[in-house]
Amino acid sequence: MSTQGYEEELRSERGYVAELYTRLDAERARVRREYTSALRGTGGTHMERDDQVRASAREMRRLDVADTGLCFGRLDTLSGESSYIGRIGLFDEENDYEPVLLDWRAPASRAFYVATAAFPENMRRRRQFHSRGRVVVDFTDEVLGRPEGDARGDAALLAAVNAPRGPGMRDIVATIQAEQDEIIRLDHPGVLVIEGGPGTGKTVVALHRVAYLLYTQRERMERHGVLVVGPNPAFLNHISRVLPSLGESDVVFMTTGDLVPGLRVTAEDPPEVARLKGSLKILDVLAAAVADRQQLPADPVPIELGGVALRIDAETAEWARDEARASGRPHNEARAVFAEIITYVLTERAIGRISKGWLNRSDREGWEQTRAELLKDLADDDKFTATLDDLWPTLTPESLLGSLFSSPDRLRAAGGDPVLARADGDAWTVSDVPLLDELVDLLGRDQAIDQAAERERKAQAQYAAAVLDSMHGRADSMDDEDHLYATDLLYAEDLAERFEERDTRELAERAAADRDWTYRHVVVDEAQELSEMDWRVLMRRCPGRSFTVVGDLAQRRTEAGARSWGTMLDPYVPDRWKYRSLTVNYRTPAEIMTVAAAVLADFAPTVQPPESVRACGVVPWSRQVTPDGLTAAIDDFIRDESTREGTSIVIGPPGIPGVVPASETKGLEFDAVLVVEPDHILSDGPRGAAELYVALTRATQRLGVLHQGPLPQSLAGLVELHPSGHNT
Repeated sequence: MSTQGYEEELRSERGYVAELYTRLDAERARVRREYTSALRGTGGTHMERDDQVRASAREMRRLDVADTGLCFGRLDTLSGESSYIGRIGLFDEENDYEPVLLDWRAPASRAFYVATAAFPENMRRRRQFHSRGRVVVDFTDEVLGRPEGDARGDAALLAAVNAPRGPGMRDIVATIQAEQDEIIRLDHPGVLVIEGGPGTGKTVVALHRVAYLLYTQRERMERHGVLVVGPNPAFLNHISRVLPSLGESDVVFMTTGDLVPGLRVTAEDPPEVARLKGSLKILDVLAAAVADRQQLPADPVPIELGGVALRIDAETAEWARDEARASGRPHNEARAVFAEIITYVLTERAIGRISKGWLNRSDREGWEQTRAELLKDLADDDKFTATLDDLWPTLTPESLLGSLFSSPDRLRAAGGDPVLARADGDAWTVSDVPLLDELVDLLGRDQAIDQAAERERKAQAQYAAAVLDSMHGRADSMDDEDHLYATDLLYAEDLAERFEERDTRELAERAAADRDWTYRHVVVDEAQELSEMDWRVLMRRCPGRSFTVVGDLAQRRTEAGARSWGTMLDPYVPDRWKYRSLTVNYRTPAEIMTVAAAVLADFAPTVQPPESVRACGVVPWSRQVTPDGLTAAIDDFIRDESTREGTSIVIGPPGIPGVVPASETKGLEFDAVLVVEPDHILSDGPRGAAELYVALTRATQRLGVLHQGPLPQSLAGLVELHPSGHNT
């Protein structure tokens, strides 16, 4: 294309994109009017108005995210037709709703990502736009169907991966590669495992897959939403902008420490303790701990009933306990069976002694009346209630687990390893969370509390209905001189509707607060770190078993984590999980990946490192410092990087001021990384090499290493700088 021809095409494309923004603004204005009308509206019920407000709010969010990069490409077919590709779909209402912009997730957009010179997908040309704000700055064309054609999207891809990093992960909607697009659009209803080394884009691919599923299965998924589970809060904050940038907000972000509502746990157990708690063998310990709280009296407990001295003996309590356990109910719910047997025995014995033969069982009415009076007496008897609490206490997951870990005797009785004991039973760790979740099912709910809440709700609803009936009654009986204002009836109707079964919170807020909430799809990142007990919790959260699982077995750092995907998944979905791998490293330049690959070869020699798509031209370096010079060298790095565009971080073993442990950087990326004391990282536990591998592969441009002792042999490929900071 000549320079003049290019400029004419550029003006034309700018004009078309400007028209798209005009349509976007008009659509925004229309939806905002609908939203405002729904907020102020009085027609329909509260529930109907709430639904309209939520629908309009979702649509506003969808349109708002499209302001930047609304249209990023164009496809031209062999027959001369053109389609524009963008973040959302826009349609011409005056022309039979013809699409003027295709959503990137639409089937017709697929060729934009997968067409190649060898396999053009019936396309003649792919055009990619580079925009600043709302204006197209320039474009690049790729002519398809020619064997000598360039590789797909090299210019746009390299521009994206070389760009300085910001505070959060960016979407890749404009530069999705063919191997990534295949995974994003994969039609598989079960569990999809995406494995890839550092920098292969597995996390962002999983998030785009969520956006694709929400687009293609909106009706099935939007009422239950999607759960995204990540390794730590920093990681979740890093990725939290991707899905909203794609117009999706019905997503809940959690770590495994957040899976029980009301808890936000980040503390970790020592490796051996975490391994024990993460194994399914802990289920036997939990069941035994519950059974241990279902006691028999050491000595008969005296109870006075109807003026008669009675006793709750071990034989009676054992019968009641056997019946309660045989009911199959959770502990707290089975308490009712236990209490029923105890009260039956006591009232039968009391009636028999009270009547002295004058009250016969054939006198059913008299017998039942006497029994009712005795039952009331037992209900009011504090000693009887206290005895029930001793023999079959109402328990919470926190009270049972806390007392188990803080009592060596209870732990021994439950068959738990002594290493699980701790002084503060309530000092929760991440490994405790799946145990607490399991105990929710083992213990069940406190029926007395549930029944009281239900009685309160019914009383409020009855009051509201009575107010409404009263208002309507007044209206019917009024003469011409009486007045009943419309606001009176509206107040009464509002009061009645307030007690309908509805919840005005956003889906993500409701789901995060409800332990029994079930999701339509779950994304698990850094999944190699999850234990068997963690998987048990997540499978409980998603009965449909629809998962996108992202991880890299070579980066596993916890003893409780996965050594193979089948070990974790086969118990739940033996025939419903598929494996896909990503092999191209889009983040780590070849110079840095060469260094990291040497570390990988030491601890996982059978694992093939991902191939970097680019080189950065900057050589990774190492520098030996004295103990007194370590802090100054770190400060030098921070000062130098503060003058550059992008992000940086110092990674190293815990305990050094200003240094972040490698475990807290998993899934993150930075323009520059300084790794401090790699030999200390290697020596920190059995997975130290994996930690060092993670640390080295966080950098997208520049990598430096500071060390006081000898440099580990696996890092011999680094260029050693003179203590002054110059090449030796």
